[in-house]
Amino acid sequence: MNKYESIIITKVDLKEEAINKIITAVSDLINSKGSMEKVEQIGNKKLAYEVRGNKEGFYIIFEFETVVEQIRELERYFRITEEILKFIVVRKDN
Repeated sequence: MNKYESIIITKVDLKEEAINKIITAVSDLINSKGSMEKVEQIGNKKLAYEVRGNKEGFYIIFEFETVVEQIRELERYFRITEEILKFIVVRKDN
């Protein structure tokens, strides 16, 4: 298993329940074939450029360990979730 870090940016106008639902879904996906190490909610920040009509976003950072095959499923979830504006997943050096 490899260590990864993912940052997602969600819409600012989401309620706390919606953010928690996204965090739970991501955690469940990761924990099915790995382990979540840390979840950090950074909060609202101004975006460098407008993304789908949004000038601000809510940032969430995930640090986790999983198998390579699970990254594809995680990125698929990020793409199909309407509330997520942008995301990135990077492998960390062990």
